[in-house]
Amino acid sequence: MKPTSHPMLSCEQAGRLEAKRFAGDEAREWPAMQQAGRAVAAAVLNDFREIGGFPASGRVLVLAGKGHNGGDALLAAGAILTAFPAARVDLVLAFGARALRPLATRAYRSLVALAGDRLALLPPAAVHGSWDLCLDGVFGFQFRAPAGPAVAALLERVNQLPVRLRAAVDLPSAGLFRADFTYAPGLVKTPVIAAGNAGRIRYLDLGFFTGAEPGNDRVLTAALLAPLAALRPASSDKRSQGHLLVLGGSHSYPGAVLMTVLAALRSGAGLVTALVPASLAPAFAARAPEAMWVAWPETPAGGLALAGRPLLEARLPRATALVIGPGLGCEAETLALVLDLVKSVRLPVLLDADALQPEIVRAAKTRLVLTPHAGEFVRLAGGGRRRAGAAVGSSDHLRAFCRQPGATVVLKGPVTRLSEGGAVYHSFFGGPVLARGGSGDLLAGLIGGLLAQTPQAPLLAASRGVVWHGIAADLLARAHGQTAVATTQLLDFLSVALRESGHEQ
Repeated sequence: MKPTSHPMLSCEQAGRLEAKRFAGDEAREWPAMQQAGRAVAAAVLNDFREIGGFPASGRVLVLAGKGHNGGDALLAAGAILTAFPAARVDLVLAFGARALRPLATRAYRSLVALAGDRLALLPPAAVHGSWDLCLDGVFGFQFRAPAGPAVAALLERVNQLPVRLRAAVDLPSAGLFRADFTYAPGLVKTPVIAAGNAGRIRYLDLGFFTGAEPGNDRVLTAALLAPLAALRPASSDKRSQGHLLVLGGSHSYPGAVLMTVLAALRSGAGLVTALVPASLAPAFAARAPEAMWVAWPETPAGGLALAGRPLLEARLPRATALVIGPGLGCEAETLALVLDLVKSVRLPVLLDADALQPEIVRAAKTRLVLTPHAGEFVRLAGGGRRRAGAAVGSSDHLRAFCRQPGATVVLKGPVTRLSEGGAVYHSFFGGPVLARGGSGDLLAGLIGGLLAQTPQAPLLAASRGVVWHGIAADLLARAHGQTAVATTQLLDFLSVALRESGHEQ
């Protein structure tokens, strides 16, 4: 069972797709450009909510080139003016009006007719001041370096000006424009992943793909969540919705396992059993009585002792998935316990945090889901064999590593990537609001609960968990900003994320 996804394309592949889809026919391209402009505007206004929302009388600076990117930016500006009648647009035509190609000319005339006196045309040399939003549509994927000196100077000057949100269409122009967000209408082109100035990438699905198209690098879509938002069978029973076991916690890191269990309880799993150090169990049971808390014998330092293994063995026959690692710590006795467990357990096992040790992964005899951040991935795979020339953590390295233990790997980062050794799936949901302790613990619980419900499809469970977690994070940031929030507030947006996904379907 593969996750719903769309292919990412090279610039050459994207050019061939557009030529095949539109065949240079303006009558077919114009509606697509209008759709792209509306989608960019809607996405920009959504993301603006993370910094308080676009102001009613906001100022927009549009940098437009000759072609489709310029047309998309012009139409997006028009959509913003429609939504905000008191807003204004300052427009820079980087190569002049006469250089505009036919569709960009049409988009320009459309904006002029719509905006009236709310539009000011600025020469590149006169760009100074401050704006709420800058839309970069100077160059697209057909750009070939270098940029002319006048355009390069324009982009560098704009980078220095006070702008609250900088948005690029398709790709940041010439590799010079520094974007907070890059919006990819219709498809994501692979160079944007490596662009250090792209900011956060947003894929805007315009219906170009069905999901059946081939491709080794792919974009996860919100459609993954549609089954979770649908009605459950009327005959559902808690035992039919999966039973997750969670093993973790220590005196050093007591909160991590609690957050994992709280997320698992929101995942839809029918039953959640948590095995934690005995001294922590009473307080955790009071905090989350929906879970079944099992008091595990402790080491002198407050970790999980080898003596508790029978407690897990007694519960394995009724479970469908197991999470090991949140808050576990690195005591030798505890890690020896985990090493011994993975040699005999036959359930799918998610390993997180301190359980992500090379010797534990190598010893496992069951299907693994691994959830490392970049540092943990280096610990697991940095010194191992990898495809010649593949940098540590690259997609090629990730693919090669997954094949060795036969694992599903969730490599967490600004763009989280997943693989089982074939395609690499990219999630562009979420953002800096997740850059705080506990985010990974919530993700482990969410994926673990989904894995308990679909133990035969670990990649699907992991992909759904990553997308769900990311969309909830976006909603949290839009409601409360990126700074003054607590990690566990994300839990309250999981249901909203599902409702919105179901509504989109």
